[in-house]
Amino acid sequence: MKNIKLTLWGLFLGLSALWLLADSLLPAPFTYFSFRGVFVQYTGLLLMGAMSLAMILAARPKWLEPRLNGLDKMYRLHKWLGISTLVLGVIHWWWAQGTKWMVGWGWLVKPARKGAGPGGPGGPGMGADTLAEWLRSQRGLAENIGEWAFYATVVLLVLALVKRFPYHRFVQTHKWLAALYLLLVYHALILFKAEYWSQPVGWALALLLLGGTVAAWLVLSRRVGAGRKVAGRIESLTYYPELQVLETAIQLEPGWAGHTAGQFAFATSDQGEGAHPYTIASAWEPENRRIVFITKALGDHTSRLREKLKVGAGVVVEGPYGCFDFNDRQPLQIWIGAGIGITPFIARMKQLAARPGQQSIHLFHPTAEYSEAAIAKLRADAAAAGVHLHLLVSPRDGLLDGERIRQAVPDWRQASLWFCGPPAFGQALRQDFQAQGMAAERFHQELFQMR
Repeated sequence: MKNIKLTLWGLFLGLSALWLLADSLLPAPFTYFSFRGVFVQYTGLLLMGAMSLAMILAARPKWLEPRLNGLDKMYRLHKWLGISTLVLGVIHWWWAQGTKWMVGWGWLVKPARKGAGPGGPGGPGMGADTLAEWLRSQRGLAENIGEWAFYATVVLLVLALVKRFPYHRFVQTHKWLAALYLLLVYHALILFKAEYWSQPVGWALALLLLGGTVAAWLVLSRRVGAGRKVAGRIESLTYYPELQVLETAIQLEPGWAGHTAGQFAFATSDQGEGAHPYTIASAWEPENRRIVFITKALGDHTSRLREKLKVGAGVVVEGPYGCFDFNDRQPLQIWIGAGIGITPFIARMKQLAARPGQQSIHLFHPTAEYSEAAIAKLRADAAAAGVHLHLLVSPRDGLLDGERIRQAVPDWRQASLWFCGPPAFGQALRQDFQAQGMAAERFHQELFQMR
């Protein structure tokens, strides 16, 4: 979380600092309209900066993932940037459009436009074919395009934030933000002050717009993750009715780069539904190219998987992604896999069974549902990996909390803690352990929410 917070604030503070080198929020003379002029430019800069970085993240750049500690963190930053875009867009729109309305209502009196001097429209040295003249001729169109693109962007951003909006509809509609972004790039290129482009703030914005434009092209041409996609066929399906959980084994064709336990991938079994992210529940063995996903019926799509998936059906898998890789130097690790959050730990235990490590490991698996067949597999995996398993079925054993973990693992101060499960539960444990002295960098949590 630290890296994405630093990135978010670094973007806004960095752009603000560069903009203040080029202009001021206290123009002289200070009037409503003089302030409006610079404030619209400033909010437009922040707005396009946020939207550009969000677009770059949407392209899932491989080089950026380790720097932000995983695609799950990148998507959390993407969400924050989307909310920032919404807020900044409303502010920018009101100062630009609201002022025109207030002039029309008679609440404000627009100052007279200064006459065109040398270099102005119609002035000496300014031919009709010059770039400056062409840019001026585009201002009206750029303002109209920006206004209507803003309205459409607001609708799509609000839909993205509404959890009840179906995921497959979200995937289908969200990509159109890439097209709207390109319209807003045109809006920014025309209306950003010409003198800014020769200064550091203009160079920074140009780089962001260029990166965002490339990313938008990748999204619209469906090239995101193209180099990391491999076809496969469903090998077996195992359903655990007590848990409403489906285990899907897929035989991949050559081309999969391999994965580390704890990573996830996007799987597409229905082009109309699109790709869904699933944590990988198997260790990688290059000789058999087999990958396993474990999914719980938590929504419309996952609830229908049992009926829709068939042995032998084709699947496209993209990845791997994520940095929840159990890589640290602590002599002791505490794992907490709550409910379906047990999945990455299953993959890690299978990996340890084949290649034992030196760390002592305690795995806590709190669950509200119980399946004898699934628990038998979990116990076998833990025994093969040399992991101490602590099973808590909440109706029988009560709830898991920080104090209970510390009592079970007295030397917890030497440990790192790895959590996968409900976000609120993870946040409560994080606060609890940090209050007891655990360093923030020792608490690892996967933010497995893609919207």
